[in-house]
Amino acid sequence: MGKKDKLEKLERKAKARKEREGEELTVSDRPEADVAMLLVQAARGMRTLSSRNLAESGLYAGQDGVMLALQETDGMTAGALAARLGVKAPTMTRTIGRMEAQGFLERRPDPDDARLTKVYLTDAGRGRLEAISEAGRMSETVALQGFSDKQVRTLAKLLRALDENLQPAKPA
Repeated sequence: MGKKDKLEKLERKAKARKEREGEELTVSDRPEADVAMLLVQAARGMRTLSSRNLAESGLYAGQDGVMLALQETDGMTAGALAARLGVKAPTMTRTIGRMEAQGFLERRPDPDDARLTKVYLTDAGRGRLEAISEAGRMSETVALQGFSDKQVRTLAKLLRALDENLQPAKPA
């Protein structure tokens, strides 16, 4: 018996003992413990489906987030958009350039501070917002098929808690 097999046998025994004695199982005791991998895989699948649904409206992956952020707060700097969406500034600058060429966004100097350039939705960009919402609804419908309303609420609650755990600690 190899070292890996011995380790697995010991882990199974420890898990069985904990279950018998009513002790709380740790994450590593659970068979579904590879949550990170499953979460990444599910997110990748959701993103792929969303990208397919968005492609029909002429949008690429990631552009929907930029447009939704601007729908909420039009006239943001590229740096503020990058921070809001959790991407690096050069990536955001390339994305804005592409979207500007597509006619969805425009850059304008800040009227109060000439050193700043702000990004705004164009009429064409605003016209795509409903398509973004529809693509999101379609993706969600496919992803959640077979889930009860209670399961969806529980999943949403767990994902919010997981996201909160992953946020950097805020200073006291």
